[in-house]
Amino acid sequence: MIDQLVNIYPKKRRHKFTMTAKTSQKRNGSKTGIRRENERAILEAAESVFAEFGYRGATTSLIAERAGIPKPNLHYYFPTKEALYREVVDNIFNIWLDAADSFDDCDDPAEALTRYISKKMDISRDHPMGSKVWANEILQKAPVIHDYLETVLKDWTNSRVAIIQRWIDEGRIDQVNPETLLYMIWATTQHYADFNHQIETLNGGKPLSDDRFEAAKQQVVDIILTGIGAGRAPAP
Repeated sequence: MIDQLVNIYPKKRRHKFTMTAKTSQKRNGSKTGIRRENERAILEAAESVFAEFGYRGATTSLIAERAGIPKPNLHYYFPTKEALYREVVDNIFNIWLDAADSFDDCDDPAEALTRYISKKMDISRDHPMGSKVWANEILQKAPVIHDYLETVLKDWTNSRVAIIQRWIDEGRIDQVNPETLLYMIWATTQHYADFNHQIETLNGGKPLSDDRFEAAKQQVVDIILTGIGAGRAPAP
């Protein structure tokens, strides 16, 4: 299922090169490296700008400035602001999809959920801007990516709900609403990205240390697993 969803919105564009001469291959390899670096810089800048100003307030001029490239170059890679925005949203969603591999790789609810929650917490720490872009879009009732929610997100969520429901039917976790469980996991883990400034303020104006973050991660896992009767899983 995940492979099918990723194919709908692939992480990276595929580029075809038709030259076959060795010199052309080297030249193309160099160009490919430059292209990838430019795309990385653009997407990183776009995440920051979209997270700060939202879709409406963001401009491709500011994104190009933060990426350190001319505006025409940005539009060479991403013809429109919407195309760039969708790529940013697509990237964070695919990262979240990868985090949910544990549902398919492991049949033990405690271990699968421990791995999923832990990865979601790590993503919030490592990719806070992408999470904020997603949150801002949803708060505005998803004016740009509503079609995304109705297709990819809905299909993916239904597939996770089916797995959780099977665990319930088999008596491996308590009778809970699968959607509510997923919403709780999303809300708790993404809080560490969307409200990181609040967390830092309450932590004396500085980010959580590695030890405190790991402790928070384990506590979130323990609280959720205990709440659904799954017991405590080993630390990831």
